[in-house]
Amino acid sequence: MELIKELYTDVSLWFSDYPHVLNYIKFLGVILLALIAFELVHKYILKHLKKVVDKTKTKLDDVFFTPHVIKRLSYIFPLLIIHEFAYLVPEIEQFLLRVTQSGIVFFLILAISKILTALSHYVDNLPKFRDRPVKGYIQVGNILLFIWGGILIAGSLSGESPWTLIGGLSAITAVILLIFRDTLLSFVASIQISTYDLIKEGDWIEVPKFGVDGDVIDISLNVIKVQNFDKTISVVPTYKLVEESFKNWRGMQQSGGRRIKRSIFIDMKSVKFINREMAEKFRNICLIKNYIEEKQKDVDEFNKLKKINEDDLVNARQLTNIGTFRAYLIEYLRKHKDIHNDMIMLVRQLQPGPNGLPLEIYVFTTTTNWVEYENIQSDIFDHIMAITHAFELDLFQNPSGSDFKCFTEKANAE
Repeated sequence: MELIKELYTDVSLWFSDYPHVLNYIKFLGVILLALIAFELVHKYILKHLKKVVDKTKTKLDDVFFTPHVIKRLSYIFPLLIIHEFAYLVPEIEQFLLRVTQSGIVFFLILAISKILTALSHYVDNLPKFRDRPVKGYIQVGNILLFIWGGILIAGSLSGESPWTLIGGLSAITAVILLIFRDTLLSFVASIQISTYDLIKEGDWIEVPKFGVDGDVIDISLNVIKVQNFDKTISVVPTYKLVEESFKNWRGMQQSGGRRIKRSIFIDMKSVKFINREMAEKFRNICLIKNYIEEKQKDVDEFNKLKKINEDDLVNARQLTNIGTFRAYLIEYLRKHKDIHNDMIMLVRQLQPGPNGLPLEIYVFTTTTNWVEYENIQSDIFDHIMAITHAFELDLFQNPSGSDFKCFTEKANAE
C-alpha cells in the first residue's frame, strides 16, 4: 500500500513538473470519449430513433431521418465534446475551437442539405405538387445554404465575424453574378414556368432550335431533360425555354383528339359537271344518296323556275364531281368511328397552284396515341386516294421516269 502511495506521489510530482503532458493525456481521454459518443449516437441512439420513426403512420418524419442525415448528425456530437474540452490544450485551444466550430457547421449544412433533397422527393410524390418544378426551388435553397455555410466556416477559421465577410462580398458582387449568371436566369425561368404552368414532367414538347422533340423526363434548376422519340436525351438550359419559342403538346393530349391536317392534290383538268348518268351512278353510293337526291331536286327546281335547259352548261345550275366528292368525304369522315364528331370537321379547297387543286382534310381523331393516330390517318388517306377515281377525278403528281418512258414509247410508235 505504501508502495502505491509512493508511486502516486512520484507520478504527481512528475506531472507537476510537466503539466502539459497531463493535459495532453486528459485530451486523449476526451478524444476517446468523443469516439465512444460517436458510436453510441450513430449505432444506438439515432438508429433506435429511426426505428421509432419508421413505425409512425406519417411519411413526413421519414424525410428528417434518412441514413444520410443520421450519418452526418453523428459526426456533430464528438465535435461538440472536443469543442467543450479544448481548454485542456491551451497551446492549440483556439485552433481546436475554430476547427470544431467549422466542422459542426459543415456537417450540419450537409445534414440540412440531405433533408431538403429528401423533402424534394417527398413533395414530388404528392399529387398536388407532382407536376410542379419543386426540385428547382430545393436546389436554389441548397445553393443559398452552402453559400451561407461557406461564409460561416470561413468566419470561424479566420476568426472574423460572418457579417464582416458578407460586407466584403459586395466588392466582388459582379464576379459572383457572372459566375452564377446561368443559375440566376434559370431560377427566374423556373418561377415563370411554375407560375404560368408552361411545362410539366411528362409533357411532349418541341424546341426546333435545339432539335428537341419528345417527352420531358426531368425539370431541375439549371436544365430540363427531354427524351426524344428516337430515345436520345436532350438537355436544354431552363432559361433558354423561356427565351426561345417552343411547342407544348399537352393541350392536344388533354383534349382527347389529335388533328389531321393533310391535303391531296386534284388534277384540275379532271374537274367537271356531272350529267344524269353520273348522277345516277353517284346515287348508288349510300353515303351521298340523300345528298344527290336533295341537290338534284334543288337544281331541277332552279332550272325549271328560270326556264333554263339543263344542257346549257353556262346558264344552268349544275353539280360538279369535285363538289360531290367533298360531300362524300364529309359523310365518310362523319361516319368514321375514329374521327371526333364534336370537334372541327372540314373538307376544304385551298389555293390552286402548279401542283393542282389542294383538297384538305381537317379533322380530329378520337385518340391521341401516336401509333393509333398514324394508323387512322393512313387508313383514311388510303381510302381517299383509292375512291377518287370513282368520281372521275385524277390525282396530280409530277411526271416520273415511267411517265417519260411511256411518252417516248408512244412517240416512237407514232
